Amino acid sequence: MADSGPWLTIVGIGEDGWDGLTAPARAAIEAADSVMGAPRHLSLLPKAGRAERIVWPVPFAEGVPLLLERRGERVVMLASGDPFWFGAGSVVTRHLEPGEWVAYSAPSTLSLAAARLGWPVETIHSVGLHARPVETLRPLLAPGQRILALMRDGASVTGLAAWLTEQGFGDSALTVLEALGGPRERVRGCTANALDWTDIAHPVAVAIEPAGAGRVLPCASGLDDDWFAHDGQITKRPVRALALSALAPCSGELLWDIGTGSGSVAIEWLLSDATTRAIGFERDPDRLARAADNAARLGLTRLELVEGDAVTELAQRPHPDAVFVGGGLSRPLVEALRTLPHCRLVAHAVTLETEALLAECHARYGGELLRIELARARPLGTKRGWKASYPIVQWRVAW
Repeated sequence: MADSGPWLTIVGIGEDGWDGLTAPARAAIEAADSVMGAPRHLSLLPKAGRAERIVWPVPFAEGVPLLLERRGERVVMLASGDPFWFGAGSVVTRHLEPGEWVAYSAPSTLSLAAARLGWPVETIHSVGLHARPVETLRPLLAPGQRILALMRDGASVTGLAAWLTEQGFGDSALTVLEALGGPRERVRGCTANALDWTDIAHPVAVAIEPAGAGRVLPCASGLDDDWFAHDGQITKRPVRALALSALAPCSGELLWDIGTGSGSVAIEWLLSDATTRAIGFERDPDRLARAADNAARLGLTRLELVEGDAVTELAQRPHPDAVFVGGGLSRPLVEALRTLPHCRLVAHAVTLETEALLAECHARYGGELLRIELARARPLGTKRGWKASYPIVQWRVAW
């Protein structure tokens, strides 16, 4: 049995195997009762050894209970490179108490890739695409950016190159880095639209320098409406920019977008920071599907969508930091939202009836009432004139 100290040692191992391990990592493996890891990791250890060798099952989650069953023994878990840099370490340690484990990291594939390329690590966008869609990269595609993506296998690299080409970034320079740090290491380069290799080895990372005529996703709020598929029921670009400014997203915050429609407000909330979260509520299943497609196309898989009446569904969801109601505010909804602690609300009204409700709520609960009147230049005979949009009233309040 293990001593009173950590029973689990998480060892990051590189393609150089045993030779690249630190002395404490080697000592932990030599003293272990069992060593768990993927077949590739186990094959990097010397043949001799007293520990029982256990192949980590696929999918990865199925191995966690097997590991926890051995609590109290001397156990080593093998992982690639740095277990806490897009690695398996955090997946396991979330099930443990502090003091139950110790970890010894090796250089990660990403750090080795940066070293081969001469790229400053602090300036790179690093993305793990083992189980995430390539669309995750969409907000990062802009000339001058440098992206390092960990890939699942050779087929996923080929898929990445094809997707970049479809997005108009086929001229992007790709550097494919295979099995870094070991005897199988290979580094090759080409453009995305020219990649045709069928022998890409795992583990593999791809360095991307975006180039081409592809459309770049702006950083500012108020994206052009044509970024979103919609049926006409969309918070238009200038009004959306004002809504996002009023909502004031902060890192780590959760938004409820009630009547999400195309999902445009929730999507722009998510684009503001990689740690933000959003839940979109929508009664219409067609609009809900359209919002899901819009989010997926822009790589925002963290948008959660809920079909149904907002007042009914609210109680079953984690409390938000901010709420947006683009239309259809009602007294029951206001009363339901009033029960939320420490929450910011931004609500819009187009109809006279909803405007009257906002005026009543403003008088009762305070906040700020703003009337938004916009007009666009349009042809008027042989000349041009202003065509006004319906005025919008915005209520902004916090409690």
